[in-house]
Amino acid sequence: MTTIHQSSTKQDILEYLHKHEKATALELAEVLDVTPQAIRRHLKDLEAEELVLYSTSVQAGMGRPQHLYQLSRQGRDRLHRTMSDRFGDGHGNFAVSLLDTLAETMGDDQFKWILQKQWERKALEYRDRVGSGSLRQRVANLVEFRKAEGFMAEYHPVDANDCFESDRFILMEHNCAISNVAESFPSICGHELEMFAAVLPDCTVERTHWIIDGEHRCGYLVQACQQNSHK
Repeated sequence: MTTIHQSSTKQDILEYLHKHEKATALELAEVLDVTPQAIRRHLKDLEAEELVLYSTSVQAGMGRPQHLYQLSRQGRDRLHRTMSDRFGDGHGNFAVSLLDTLAETMGDDQFKWILQKQWERKALEYRDRVGSGSLRQRVANLVEFRKAEGFMAEYHPVDANDCFESDRFILMEHNCAISNVAESFPSICGHELEMFAAVLPDCTVERTHWIIDGEHRCGYLVQACQQNSHK
């Protein structure tokens, strides 16, 4: 069987569908800068492997209706495995085992204290690295650091045509690089939210999407506090 590792375009298609949920062949061709004919061949291969499927069609101008493609469950699972292979899941397995051992050998309060200290340490590291620039610059830096740690992260401004003028941003992570740990210890996600808030102390940070709740991504609304939003 052909695997998605053999074609970076196929991988790009799967990642785009993972982020945007649905797309036509023409949209994929435009975004990925590949001819529509080539995209359709890739989609046909992925469909044969049961990694993508289409359920509806949309009218594109005067032309024939276009299929809307999306990931199948197998495609989503395959993509998650690929990302785990890319970034290495052995560390996650070790972390789960280590946390299990700590949870079994110490009191609940002490275990929670250790987790809290770890995220406080991580927050200080991030805060030093994101710098003191504009909110857009700091969010962009944070996204780059998350990418380096294995997260499919991105951000975009809310209610503004220009990133530089916005005081509200959505930070999205389309996978969880610590999914093994988060599934076993969901409280870690709460610490992650606290960490982002500590990294951006002049902002409020709210969770908008959560993979653990069955959604396809984790999302956070980052908003400058009122007293800072017009600086």
